Amino acid sequence: MIDQQTLFEIHRLKDMGMSNREIAQAIGCSRKTVSKYIANPELKPIKRKGRTLKLGPHHDYIHEIINKYPKLKAPVVLRQIQKKGFDGEISILRDFLRKIRGQSSVRQAYCRFESEPGQQMQVDWGHFGTITYGTTKRKLYGLAVIESYSRMLYISFTHSQKQEALHQSLFDAFKYFGGTPREVVVDNMITAVTERTGSLIRFNDSFLEFLLPFGINPVACNIRSPHEKGKIERSIHYIRHNFLPLREFNNLPELQSQAMAWLNNIANTRTHSTTGEVPGKRLQSDHLKKLPDITPDYRGIHPLYVHKDFAVRFDYNTYTVPVWAIGKTAVLKADQEKVWIYYKTRCIAVHARSWDKKQRIELESHKSQVHKLRKRRLADKNVLAFLSLGQTALDYLNELEKAGSSLKKDIIRILTLKDEYGESSVIIALDKALDLKLYGADYIQNILYQEMTPKICHPPVRLKKDTLNEIRLCSPNLAEYDALILKKRKKP
Repeated sequence: MIDQQTLFEIHRLKDMGMSNREIAQAIGCSRKTVSKYIANPELKPIKRKGRTLKLGPHHDYIHEIINKYPKLKAPVVLRQIQKKGFDGEISILRDFLRKIRGQSSVRQAYCRFESEPGQQMQVDWGHFGTITYGTTKRKLYGLAVIESYSRMLYISFTHSQKQEALHQSLFDAFKYFGGTPREVVVDNMITAVTERTGSLIRFNDSFLEFLLPFGINPVACNIRSPHEKGKIERSIHYIRHNFLPLREFNNLPELQSQAMAWLNNIANTRTHSTTGEVPGKRLQSDHLKKLPDITPDYRGIHPLYVHKDFAVRFDYNTYTVPVWAIGKTAVLKADQEKVWIYYKTRCIAVHARSWDKKQRIELESHKSQVHKLRKRRLADKNVLAFLSLGQTALDYLNELEKAGSSLKKDIIRILTLKDEYGESSVIIALDKALDLKLYGADYIQNILYQEMTPKICHPPVRLKKDTLNEIRLCSPNLAEYDALILKKRKKP
């Protein structure tokens, strides 16, 4: 379509007596155009034949998912309609989304701050709804970590925001990035900042203890100043609207697996809108500090009593242990996927962690031990005291029963030998008797004598009442007290 000045020039030259060919050569258009506007001097828009939009067949589906997720981003919608046969460009989709959403609101402007490679990582929690396990709903949190220079992103999903969850997620992020930064920017979460008065900040002692081996300096944002950590705020928004919508998962490990695939194949391989570069390629790992060769155990630590049902109570569930641990205090360590149970320095049970509630998680080997041991024996205090010697005592008890010996008398005599020779010496004698297939208190006493094991010079205190002298207590575990001290240290 020509403008008004060109139309005027065509008619002026025509009035001068020039032919249509001469007019077309003078103004630089075709003879057909000159003839058309001489016959009809009015400017009218060119009517084009209607064309079928590639996006047309998908309008209803787009409206449906946008109504369900109003803030859903164009790349997510594009991936969904590509599965349904759309082969157009994202620009068409963006125009359509702007049309159905209207104009965006006016935003406040801030000065952008850029850090050097390896200088800074920003950290923040996001709340992402819940996951249902049976009849139980667990809140879903995600700790997002971004390397500020490259915009390399990491997300760790959890059902807790406790201290150990923060430490484990941060450590996993450091392993993902291949090193640690010089500083970590956090908000005023209680697991990082315990007190703040103006510019005076008191950081959480456990958080400082976690950062110490890495040589990381913590930086806390001002209150109600999200723009000071805008990179991680924007990243959580990106995760919320680009990763989670239209995604199906049944449990936490499945969600984390999908998140890692999304990070590796989409989030960190796309061209970032701010830097114009791919975050995975922009990351300069050589500017990050290497992880220490030896790092502490960041799993949650819980000293727990082993009940008569040969199980410990943890996070609304029960987890079984070997029968011989009844009456003892074990140490449970847990992460997002597994539960480990220790007695002294030995791991006695490993379970898959259950996020449902009021469940009993047991191993078949633990159940079989119960079938071998009669209930009346488990009610005997002397038997429980004997079993406190560990797995070796349990194995020897089973063999004593098979041999048809006087079980109660043999156990009392072996416990008396424990008082005389010490716990470790009796355990060695029991182990040797099992190898030689010698079952009875006489054999244990003979082995101790042959080994010339020195007797303990301080016999137990004798009380006036004989019934009190017959009380047997399980052997104490000093590691239990260590676990209690560690747990108190980790409390904010």
